[in-house]
Amino acid sequence: MIGYLALFLIIHSSLITPSCSKSIIKTLPGYPGDLPFTLETGYVGIGEKEEIQLFYYFVESSQNPEKDPLIFHICGGPGGSGLLSILVDTGPLTVSIDNLTLTLNPDAWTQVANMIFVDLLAGTGFSYSETQEGWSNSDTILVSQAKEFIKKFMRDHPKFLSNPLYVYGISYSGIVVPKVTLELYEGNERGDQPTFNIQGYILCSPLIDKFMSFNSRFEYAYRVALISDDIHRSGIHNCDGNYVDINWANSACANTLKRYEECTSHIKVQNILEPYCDETNPNLDCLADTDKAIDAWANMDVAQQALNVRQGMIGKWESLNNTWHYELGMNDTIYYSYDIFSSFPDHKKLLSKNCRALIFNGDHDLAFPYVGVERWIASLDLDVEVPWKPFYVNDQVGGYETKYSLNNYSLAYATVKGSGHVVPQNKPTQTVALVRKWLSSQTYSSTSDLR
Repeated sequence: MIGYLALFLIIHSSLITPSCSKSIIKTLPGYPGDLPFTLETGYVGIGEKEEIQLFYYFVESSQNPEKDPLIFHICGGPGGSGLLSILVDTGPLTVSIDNLTLTLNPDAWTQVANMIFVDLLAGTGFSYSETQEGWSNSDTILVSQAKEFIKKFMRDHPKFLSNPLYVYGISYSGIVVPKVTLELYEGNERGDQPTFNIQGYILCSPLIDKFMSFNSRFEYAYRVALISDDIHRSGIHNCDGNYVDINWANSACANTLKRYEECTSHIKVQNILEPYCDETNPNLDCLADTDKAIDAWANMDVAQQALNVRQGMIGKWESLNNTWHYELGMNDTIYYSYDIFSSFPDHKKLLSKNCRALIFNGDHDLAFPYVGVERWIASLDLDVEVPWKPFYVNDQVGGYETKYSLNNYSLAYATVKGSGHVVPQNKPTQTVALVRKWLSSQTYSSTSDLR
């Protein structure tokens, strides 16, 4: 085994083409032969002295990288690593649970788009800080570093400046993606350089508002028969529309919400149909087999050297920085400040831009249910362009979709049938079909002047 690893590293090192702090990765441990797609990894320095070093994975589209859209992926959490998406859902590879071999993902989004996956913020994945201050982060710092990363990455990859640019996020990143998108539009309007061909944003199972999104769980629980008619009626009558901030002096509401908690406390919020595991019980192993496989692969020395990760800058690689991971009502810590309460104001400002949005949810997601998403979309006061209807994948209903518009702004919204929170992982074929159709529905004008 040792001889194999040494031989792999010798062969691999001869195939890396360094350019500043980026490398073209030709092979990866567990994948037989050369990778059939272009994978680049590297670091982008953020801050006045580039004291923050953000690690990224850039995968060119397997279709037409010169013309296809460029999707900048911001993981959820906060503190989720881009490698998780590379090997689990939207990326070009999947990792075997049994033997850590890598295979091609038949439902990769990189079939239709160039994609940038980033370990955003020091303390995420392979990203790190050279100063003590750089390890403390917040929502607003995340927005700032995302914008600075995009600017520096695009300056270093000018041939992609004219490609249509979208910002994509899942779950918690629904708080920051609209603001990042908005600031890119506003930067163009100010004449900031470089100029981006920003076209819009994509959100999967998004947290939009730290009251509205969590508050919608009560209504969703009723719609899917997790609570009874009388619990629902009592909540409507006694709780004044607030099922999150419990007023214990209101005993009728408090008792109703106790019944709600009893009915839902052993339901898996990410997917109500999957078995529940009590993560607070130290005697239980709640880590999914897929997560264990990624954890094992990413922590192999041979894998990190293959990715050209700088050794000794982080400890153990983790898919999610659990010191940051947000839960309902979580207060700021010394590590992270949750200082953006809602992205709704940014959505409102984006209505005045020439902007496209795609929002989709799994219909079995209790984390941030479709009920809350539909409610805030309704608050945007958009015109219905395409009424609610099913969409089909392989002659089966893949989910349901509708489309809204206002002047030059359009928003496509869809639910994916049978999916939980991480839609691209739960229903990959349906999700890539949805994204492919949405991307192809736009005819892009010439942007040669943006180069």
